Amino acid sequence: MTMHLAPVYYTTTNYKKRKNRKLSDNQRQKLETEWRQYNKRMRQMNCHSAQFDELEDYIAYTQGRYKSKAKDNSNDYKPLVQKSTESYRRQTPDVPSLSKTGICGFAPRKESPKYTGDLIVGIGTMHKSNAVPIMRGTKQAEELAKMRR
Repeated sequence: MTMHLAPVYYTTTNYKKRKNRKLSDNQRQKLETEWRQYNKRMRQMNCHSAQFDELEDYIAYTQGRYKSKAKDNSNDYKPLVQKSTESYRRQTPDVPSLSKTGICGFAPRKESPKYTGDLIVGIGTMHKSNAVPIMRGTKQAEELAKMRR
């Protein structure tokens, strides 16, 4: 039978409430040593708030039924009080942009560099459209022509 044809009372969700089983003395001693080791490890990791104050809390934690205690943060709330109604603006001195001579700070545009020599003969193409400069007096052009494609 496939699941999509099964009636609604066939479900994989279990709604039964499990009863808490009693711990033996051996199990209780073992959990107590684990509790002490857990608290020590939390202190070493600087997680002091993750420690358990009581053994019963740790046992509930290991069995999956621990509910953390909510802290009361009502005392921490303080309403925001604005100190002044006017906005803060820093007073800075007015510094003029002109130099001492009175000449305006004009900077001309830098010219783009252009090749004017005769060392490079042309541009060759290597693997997958890779542009390579070919220099005069070398065998680069022949090497590029013989290269595997």
